[in-house]
Amino acid sequence: MLFENDITAFWITLQLALATVVVLLIVGTPLAWWLATTRFRFKALVEAAVALPLVLPPTVIGFYLLIAMGPDGPLGQLMTAVGLEPLAFTFTGLVIGSVFYSLPFVVQPLQSTFSSMGKGPLEVAATLGASPVDRFFSVVLPLSRSGYLTAAVLGFAHTLGEFGVVLMIGGNIPGQTQVLSIAIYDHVESLEYANAHWLAGTLLVFSFLLLLLVYGLNKRFDVVKV
Repeated sequence: MLFENDITAFWITLQLALATVVVLLIVGTPLAWWLATTRFRFKALVEAAVALPLVLPPTVIGFYLLIAMGPDGPLGQLMTAVGLEPLAFTFTGLVIGSVFYSLPFVVQPLQSTFSSMGKGPLEVAATLGASPVDRFFSVVLPLSRSGYLTAAVLGFAHTLGEFGVVLMIGGNIPGQTQVLSIAIYDHVESLEYANAHWLAGTLLVFSFLLLLLVYGLNKRFDVVKV
């Protein structure tokens, strides 16, 4: 039987994943487009920085973000200077940490989609008088539906299972920063395996259905293209 804190943790997790995906799609789109089209000499450095969360332990990311968002960190001092509370141990802080941690899961699929598109469709649109902005919204976005779907679902699903980053930044405050992964850990630590099974099973099934949705819709998009 689930506790009230478990249900709250579930909703906090969904809100965190949704907010993270929205921010990442807004931030990741121009970054992925730039990486796919630029001839910048040191492009590899930017790509390595974007991919760093794939190999860096989550606790390391969480630790440095905690330092940055704490009262003595640059972000914490900035928030204090404008009359706001530091971001550490807040939901907003969790969103910031999740954006950093899930960045490659959104940027890389988008970059791959943009790169595989080729210059042909854009050149045709340019000959018809379309501006760069118009070409992006009328040509690039419609041709990138499968890439955006993959990026959104992977970013969302990856955020659902976060542990190290959110624990370091948000702690374990029920009703505020406690997410599903931390709630599962609490149940296991307290030998409440039935509750842990419920939460873990829910997360497992939900994540599987999300991935199934991605593969199913991507296959449909491929059929339509053919």
